[in-house]
Amino acid sequence: MSTTPAADAQTTSPTRVVTLNVTGMTCASCVGRVEKKLQKLPGVRASVNLALARARVEVSSEVSDAELVATVEKAGYDASLRAPGTPEQSETVSAPSSDPLLPRLITAAACTAIVMPVSMIPALHFPFWQPTIALLTTLVATYCAWPFHAKALINLRHGTSTMDTLVSLGVSAAYALSLWALWRGAGDHLYFESAAVITTLVLAGRYAQDRALASAADGVRALSLAGAKQARLLEPGSNGQPVERLVPASELVVGDTFAVLPGEKIATDGTVIAGSSAIDRSLLTGESLPEDVGAGDTVEGATVNTVGRLVVRATRVGEDTQLAQIARLVEEAQTSKAPIQHLVDRISAIFVPTVIALSLFTGLGWFFAGAGWEAAFTTAVSVLVIACPCALGLATPTAIMVGTGRGAKLGILVRSAHALEESRAVDTVVFDKTGTLTRGEMQLTRMAVRAGWQEDSALRLAAAVEAHSNHPIARAITSAWQGEVPAAQDAQAQAGDGVSAVVAGKKVRLRSLRQAETLPQELTESAEAAARAGETLSLLEVDGEACALFGCGDTLRESSAAIVAALREQGVTPVLATGDNLAAAHKVAAATGISEVHAKLTPADKLRLVNELRSQGRHVAMLGDGINDTAALAAADLGVALGSGTDAAIANGDIVLSGGDIALLPKAFGLSRATVNTIRWNLLWAFIYNLVAIPLAVAGLLNPMIAGAAMACSSLFVVANSLRLRGWDL
Repeated sequence: MSTTPAADAQTTSPTRVVTLNVTGMTCASCVGRVEKKLQKLPGVRASVNLALARARVEVSSEVSDAELVATVEKAGYDASLRAPGTPEQSETVSAPSSDPLLPRLITAAACTAIVMPVSMIPALHFPFWQPTIALLTTLVATYCAWPFHAKALINLRHGTSTMDTLVSLGVSAAYALSLWALWRGAGDHLYFESAAVITTLVLAGRYAQDRALASAADGVRALSLAGAKQARLLEPGSNGQPVERLVPASELVVGDTFAVLPGEKIATDGTVIAGSSAIDRSLLTGESLPEDVGAGDTVEGATVNTVGRLVVRATRVGEDTQLAQIARLVEEAQTSKAPIQHLVDRISAIFVPTVIALSLFTGLGWFFAGAGWEAAFTTAVSVLVIACPCALGLATPTAIMVGTGRGAKLGILVRSAHALEESRAVDTVVFDKTGTLTRGEMQLTRMAVRAGWQEDSALRLAAAVEAHSNHPIARAITSAWQGEVPAAQDAQAQAGDGVSAVVAGKKVRLRSLRQAETLPQELTESAEAAARAGETLSLLEVDGEACALFGCGDTLRESSAAIVAALREQGVTPVLATGDNLAAAHKVAAATGISEVHAKLTPADKLRLVNELRSQGRHVAMLGDGINDTAALAAADLGVALGSGTDAAIANGDIVLSGGDIALLPKAFGLSRATVNTIRWNLLWAFIYNLVAIPLAVAGLLNPMIAGAAMACSSLFVVANSLRLRGWDL
């Protein structure tokens, strides 16, 4: 198989991603043109989003950023390099801020309000009405319609055509023919009102479209601007006490210490070193209930400190913060394209020149059929105006933009439009167990004591021995004891032999059950039950006598069973895949209602399982949080990672559930289905509109004014339909 230079470059050079702001695009034809120009460069792949006025360019060659910008400008559009982390602007998305549409729209509407009734109602004809409406229409057809003419001239220079070409031709033809008729004295055959109304309606549609698209981009804009603006930096004072100084949050560096008062946003990601409070993480996780934090806990920038004063040491700043990463994920998803959009782009790229040719042949056909040049001209102009492919170009990107923005607010981060379509098709979810269905933290789940011992006394001694250990079992036991921990002397930890110490004059040892030489009869029943449940057992010995048995295990998340049930209702089959033992796996499966269980799996085994399920014709999603899940996440049709998981897992997830909340999984699938359904309805409307409207225009059943109104309404319908996703919830 032959390879292109671009393909060769991709195999030999690392790929970098460049984001360009592209202004001046108005329809899907513009998108196709920019993509085509960029992809002519060696080693370049481009995805252009009309709704965001942005191009995401993958470069695997020596092509520079300046060359990318120059290529877009040569195609007839303005381009600039978008720096990473640049916040969304508050202006409209599509309209260049240097050429606002609103003044032109107001002028066009005012002039048209006079031109149209005077032209169409003989009773309103006043002396010199024809020169008057000619002057007013001249203002509309030149100043007001100039954005269309300017783009049409650029297109002509580059040998291409777009929606602006259609509008410019329609307005210019109606205006020029009216001037010619006025000069010849044919006062009954003027089309000034057509030129004025077409301009006004298209400007109104473009302006409303731009405002709607700006509103649709609010999701990612809100994320970009949600961070704290100031920080209370703590610096050493002259007397050795820290001095508080207000600084811009952007000036913080890793290692800085800053204070956060109640009600304030945390300036950046960090670790609490003093104080305790409750943190509102709803912006990042979608969970409204504040979470308690204290010394040693991690906190995220842009979350809100609710009650107490905290002192935080910065661990991540700028582009490395969780908020910035979330915003970047959402942007990448919004800039990407669903597979169906590529077909739409290819159709739109040849649509405009086809329409121009159809308009010309329609006019000639009507003329030679004896309809007269007025009817032939009117019909040709109607075909030009009605066929503007705005709705077709906006159908997919607006839905993706609104859907992913809504997902971000719910804590669902969709990396690409491809993930949306895959989510809709998923019929099987493979769950990792530890840290996914379970909390991923060991807790004391069982305790048994010999006759003559109290549970509190045994737990108190065990906590004293384990107080200075960081082992998961030690943390589980010490956290279970809520009282005062007695002092321990001669604490010793020996690999494979547990931990020992002297507590209150007694030699206390906590060891794994499998290392114990004997087990008292009264503890046997509890040990057998713990083994069946897959718990890890520890035996407490005091002065050489076995006194108590502790069982520790990972506990199920409260929402796990409900989540599995919700997925079943959506027609999704759950599968459990874990590296843990079979007993622990079956315990979790029984508690959650999962019937298909695979235990004691290595990372390679998980990968094999995913591939086997896919070979059976299933559409598989993998949900995991650890490094051991990364291969399976990458191999699955859809990888879903928990935001609380490892960086490697998150990097391989097509969807990231912020904050590690698996309760978001059914919502993620539901939102994906809603978004894809919206895309399909948008495309259905756009295709039906063109299939019906163009033949009507060719048949002479639509005049240019009605055609202009229908074209504008078609685009607004698509945008409005997409905006319904802003209020979606499961």
